[in-house]
Amino acid sequence: MSALEEKPLPIIPRTGPATAPNHDDDPFGRTGSGSGRGSRAGGRRRSPGRSRGPGRGPGWLIYGCLAAVILGGMFPLWWSILIGSHDSTILSRDSFPLIPGGNFFSNAAAVIDTVPFWRATMNSVIVSTVTAVSVVFFSTLAGYAFAKLRFKGAVPLLVFVIATMAIPTQLGVVPLYQVMARLGWTGELQAVIVPGLVTAFGVFWMTQYLRQAIPNELIEAATVDGCSMIRTFWHVAMPAAKPAAAMLFLFTFVLNWTNFFWPFIVLGPQNPTLPVALQQLQAAHFVDYSLVLAGATMATVPLLILFIFTGRQLVSGIMQGAVKQ
Repeated sequence: MSALEEKPLPIIPRTGPATAPNHDDDPFGRTGSGSGRGSRAGGRRRSPGRSRGPGRGPGWLIYGCLAAVILGGMFPLWWSILIGSHDSTILSRDSFPLIPGGNFFSNAAAVIDTVPFWRATMNSVIVSTVTAVSVVFFSTLAGYAFAKLRFKGAVPLLVFVIATMAIPTQLGVVPLYQVMARLGWTGELQAVIVPGLVTAFGVFWMTQYLRQAIPNELIEAATVDGCSMIRTFWHVAMPAAKPAAAMLFLFTFVLNWTNFFWPFIVLGPQNPTLPVALQQLQAAHFVDYSLVLAGATMATVPLLILFIFTGRQLVSGIMQGAVKQ
């Protein structure tokens, strides 16, 4: 045998256990997921930005901001209760108390004796309730038409309705008062109710909500089943609009309950709403702030009761409307 002849290399046997071929291996030598629970767990890749650990809750900064907002919102009510529960000399004292006094009920009785409080409260309830119900109904009707019905001039008309919100209310006071005087409504509640039966904000609010809340297929199905347009609105649009309608009702109720400008102009002192009646507590030369703020606290109590009884239904309705089925 020649020295230049190459000798064959010896074959070294594998000492490890024999393994079955893995068909999940790719041509680049990367190992696949294999079989078994461990292989499947190892085959799943986790994105670098995702974390499997528990989510981090809001920090102390968020809770601090929320606490500041809550305290800031409660301060006017606390200030009204504080001043309204003392006598008229509280603002001139050197040491200011931080807890309510014991004169609130006597001040409340003085408010009831000084102004027509109960009549004004009833007037405010009537005006706020009728106006809120009317705004919800007509705004939902107009919003359904703008959102789901196709008619000529819908977009320019909606733009015109929205543009009216840019006009200040004070610009229309003089002609509106002239109309009410010709109708003989000055001093009557209809002079406050009729101008607010529908609002541009309510129409825009319901249009935007119904455009996303009601699928077109649902309206087409109701039409195929033989429903008229009014029946489709009543049985399809009204139930779907409940979350937005509840928010619009509360917003309109509070807005009319606290409205002072127009009722002060068109209503007389014998038939006032609650803000107009409380204005009568301010005398020409002396203002007893304990009586004024006691009356303001009494006027706030119905709103607090309303939010206590409707707050949970309002939040649940909004959450149901936000979740897509």
